[in-house]
Amino acid sequence: MNTSRILVVDDEPQLRRALRATLSALGFVVADAANGEAALEIVRTEKFDLILLDINLPGLNGFETCRAIRARSDVGILMLTVRDRADDKIEALDAGADGFVTKPFDVNELQARIRATLRRASASALGETRVLQFNGLEINFHDRQVRVNERVTRLTPMELDLLHYFVTHADSVLPHDKILQAVWGPDYGDEVEYLRVFVNQLRKKIEPDPARPRYILTMPWLGYRFATRGDASESASQG
Repeated sequence: MNTSRILVVDDEPQLRRALRATLSALGFVVADAANGEAALEIVRTEKFDLILLDINLPGLNGFETCRAIRARSDVGILMLTVRDRADDKIEALDAGADGFVTKPFDVNELQARIRATLRRASASALGETRVLQFNGLEINFHDRQVRVNERVTRLTPMELDLLHYFVTHADSVLPHDKILQAVWGPDYGDEVEYLRVFVNQLRKKIEPDPARPRYILTMPWLGYRFATRGDASESASQG
């Protein structure tokens, strides 16, 4: 039986009850909270594998709650929203969400997104023992860290997965849809805004000058390319 723990955060009691019943029937261990403040209290004392977080919360809204959770945890976060505007999706991803599901949603769709997010989190948790060096950029997959000119930054699981895909396909032009399907899952392909947000986040963390990227290059109308410029080196590391 699946023992993954999910926290449902939504101010609608009927939806919380429905999600608890549905997810429990699928084998998940489910807890719930009615607002962002309550959710933050719960995550301080309990460990979860995934959080389903509504955007339209009273008081501390979903974006603010997501940022607060992400500041202290790498837990998977899927945003639930009745809004389908591109700006809302971008803000959700920028706040640290791994993805989102638009209400009303199909249970099968929700289950697929949940399982995909849990698989990514599990794969990231396994770590990668290599430390890669690219002319001033050091990537430690095991510790989820990058070092740029002695400046150390920690990566979120999604940023780590995306960067790992880039470096394992270095110097190749990677189309948008292939990146999305490889990193987010086969149900994705058209959500180019996902890439734009996460590429911008990665550039802020790994590029000496994010405005003039040296590593993650945009291939207009095609996708992206991770450029090594012949400077890549690799060293073994177990920690």
